[in-house]
Amino acid sequence: MGFRKLIDFVAPIDEDYDENDPGELEVTKEEAKAIGSYEAPKSKRGRVSSPETKMVLFEPRSFDEAEEIARHLKVRRACVVNLHRLQRDYAQRTIDFLTGVVFALDGTIQKIAHNTILLTPSTVGVEGVISLEADE
Repeated sequence: MGFRKLIDFVAPIDEDYDENDPGELEVTKEEAKAIGSYEAPKSKRGRVSSPETKMVLFEPRSFDEAEEIARHLKVRRACVVNLHRLQRDYAQRTIDFLTGVVFALDGTIQKIAHNTILLTPSTVGVEGVISLEADE
């Protein structure tokens, strides 16, 4: 993967959204089924990650990109969102919106660094704790 592709993947610029573009978000039949069944009873084993579990990285430049993050969460993809490029008001608005999305999907939201959050749907488990305080 070239450096330019990596930058486009981490921080896409969505100037001309085209639904038929193969580079855009594609939903498989299995993922579409998961969207419709997010209120189904949970497995007795708890959260189980499959080999198909994916994580998507975002560095939004506007509040409008929060909708794309929500789409990924709906298809059961974990999202790491770095909000450092947003103004404080827009960053807070984005967090508020995504908190609602995560709540509706029975997922979790965690702060993992300054201006960086991890959003996980109910199908993705997270182990470990990141301390945000400086070591003395």
